[in-house]
Amino acid sequence: MTHLLIVGAGGHGRAVAEAVLVAGTYTLAGFVDDGALELQQVWEYPVLGTTAELERCRQYAGAAIVAIGNNTVREQLQKQLTAFAFEVVTVIHPRAVVSPRAIIGPGCALMAAAVVGTEARLGAGVIVNSGAVVDHHCVIEDFGHLGTNASMAGGAVLERSAWMQAGAALGYGVKVEAGAVLAPGTALPRVER
Repeated sequence: MTHLLIVGAGGHGRAVAEAVLVAGTYTLAGFVDDGALELQQVWEYPVLGTTAELERCRQYAGAAIVAIGNNTVREQLQKQLTAFAFEVVTVIHPRAVVSPRAIIGPGCALMAAAVVGTEARLGAGVIVNSGAVVDHHCVIEDFGHLGTNASMAGGAVLERSAWMQAGAALGYGVKVEAGAVLAPGTALPRVER
């Protein structure tokens, strides 16, 4: 099996690592985290260095995923992984429900109980967190992020680097502008034209 490096050893990084272990599709090589001096390991897996040492860490793994919630940081680090010839992979928790007709970009994390509907399109580096729903024909552009239990009704669009915090909801066909942050529990209905 391919050895996988997880960039980020915080809460989201650990959740992604657990999804990797449960799925059994990769061998977990360890983590990279900027707190590496204080954090030597997570569970039985080593913290192999900081993000400044990504190129050196290529010796431990051929594949990697950035498991950091901050959209801007995730994008920057994913670009570095590509530059250092890592295969940037998508991690899908085995308890996520993903349509075979959905299109999923590289570096995505689809967590437990996430639902991605038919013909949905997810760009690079997207997070669909636990219990989040991306209904049919939705679009999440690169580095978009759905928090836990966030939901997008059919045809909704989350533009580049937008973030729906926990419990936020989009009505049918709603578009959220790039970089926007929707507060927990925010609901945006469809605007009639």
